[in-house]
Parts: sequence; structure tokens; C-alpha cells
Amino acid sequence: MVKQNINLYLASPRGFCAGVDRAVKIVEQAIKKYGSPIYVRHEIVHNKDVVKSLESLGAIFVDEITDAPENSTIIFSAHGVPKSVFVNAKKRNMLPIDATCPLVTKVHNETIKHFNSSRKILLIGHKNHPEVIGTMGQVPDGNVILIESLNEAKNIYIEDTNNLAYATQTTLSVDDTKEIIEVLTQRFPDIKGPSTEDICYATTNRQLAVKSMADMCDYILVIGAQNSSNSQRLVEVAKKNGVSNSYLISDEDDLNIFLNNFNFTDSINIGLTAGASAPETLVQILISKLKRKFEVNLIDHEVVKEDIIFNLPKSLR
Repeated sequence: MVKQNINLYLASPRGFCAGVDRAVKIVEQAIKKYGSPIYVRHEIVHNKDVVKSLESLGAIFVDEITDAPENSTIIFSAHGVPKSVFVNAKKRNMLPIDATCPLVTKVHNETIKHFNSSRKILLIGHKNHPEVIGTMGQVPDGNVILIESLNEAKNIYIEDTNNLAYATQTTLSVDDTKEIIEVLTQRFPDIKGPSTEDICYATTNRQLAVKSMADMCDYILVIGAQNSSNSQRLVEVAKKNGVSNSYLISDEDDLNIFLNNFNFTDSINIGLTAGASAPETLVQILISKLKRKFEVNLIDHEVVKEDIIFNLPKSLR
């Protein structure tokens, strides 16, 4: 049987960002230095495959620090944690290792600075996302107001508009966030923003790559977990830019469903990318599956070169 031809545009950059790479290495190095088990509060990054591979080395993932024994070593995920988590770890004589992405730490530091300057902080982000919980937990309750949508930005009532600041989650849609910030700065001309944009370089670059693929693709596949904010945003960006057939592929089952349910036309263009917490191994599995079914013409689609590396904590270098 003659295989159908498809053009597969491979987005670059894609997959692991410097913050995710650092967090994974922190767990690996901690196991080497302190021996297993090492406890990790929450998924170190939002990806089941990464979690499984670290479990095989001796990491134990827990929901809260009270699920790990006293005096144990505990690692905090790349998304960051509220200050209270550090305090409670110390009370339990634990050795805490902070794997928070440095770009999330930047948002934490800005939030603390605004609080110390007696400003009320508007945080643009998604409710219950670990990063948002961590950022809100840098200052006492009631000092951060969460804004999740353009509508909320238009309608939020603020009593004292003279002492206001805003910050954002690092993994949001660049375009949606820009709209929200425009509304806030129009409504509150004196609002203080970050010195440099809070949305991280990796989120921005991956969204840029998807946007530039959208013009040439009939389908866009995003490899990433259902609970990965930056992966979900890539699907949204693809759809907003005209590719209604854009899908999140979180595991091989999703891919099989995709392959079985779509009757492709004679010539098809598929864009492939991966969220910042999705390992390259998943990209290669997907490519090999497509090659079994189709004659794949692989096209590298690079929009930006990334060369950012974050150092490990001093204790693990």
C-alpha cells in the first residue's frame, strides 16, 4: 500500500525550557548527593513521563510536606511555593531544596517589593495553578487580587487606585495578557508594572513558533500534559491564529485517537510542538508513529535560537 505524504513542521524552540531542565536536574543531583528517597512536593514539572522517570531513580512525590517524614530532604517544584511552605518545612527539621524557576522567583521578588511599598497587587493568572498559589503566598493574605480574564479586568472595583501594581503568571497567552494589561493601564494610569515582562521567554518563544506555523498548517499537535498551562496556551494560540484542528496530545492514547479519527486529504501539513515541560522523547515517539502510517517529510521550523541555562543551587553544584 502506498503511504500518503505529509509535511511535518517541527517547531523550534519546543519542549523543555531552562527552568524545567534545571528542576529535573535538581532532583537527579539531590538523589546522587543525599541518596534516595528524596521527597518532592507536587509534580516537579507538569509531565507524567518526567515524574515517572524521577520516581524510578528514587524520588517520592507528595501532595504536602506533611506527607513526607520529618528530617527528610524535600524539593519544591519549579512552579514555586508560598512562604508558609518553607516555614513549615523548617519546623519539621526538613532540608528544603528550592527548584523554583528563576523567572518565577523574579515575580515573587516583585510581589514582595510591591507589598513593602504598600501597593495592592493585581495578579493576572489562573486560579488554583501552583504558580499562582506560590506567588500569592509571598505576601500576607488579602494583598493580591487575582484577575483571570479581560472581563474581570474591565469590571474590577479598586478602592485605592493610587497604590496599585500588577504581575502575571509566567505561562500565559502573550496576546491575551497584553489585552488585560492594556485595560488595567487605561483604567488605572498610575499602576506599576514589572521592570521586564513577567511572561517567560520560553512561553513567548513557543507561542511565536506556533503562530508562524499557523499560516502553513492544516493541523497543529501540541505535546504536553492536560494540567500544563503553557501547553494548553499553545493549543489556544494555534486556534486563535486560524488552525481550528489543533490538539493537545498528552499521551500515546491521544495520538492513537487522533490518527484513527482523521481522514486526511491528499496532501497534508501538520505542525508539531511541545510544551515547556514535555520531554523530547515524546516528540520522537510521535514522529516515529506518524512515520509508520505516512510518508513523512520532516521540516525544521526554527523561529528563535534559545541558549539560556540556569545554574543549579550552590548546594548541588
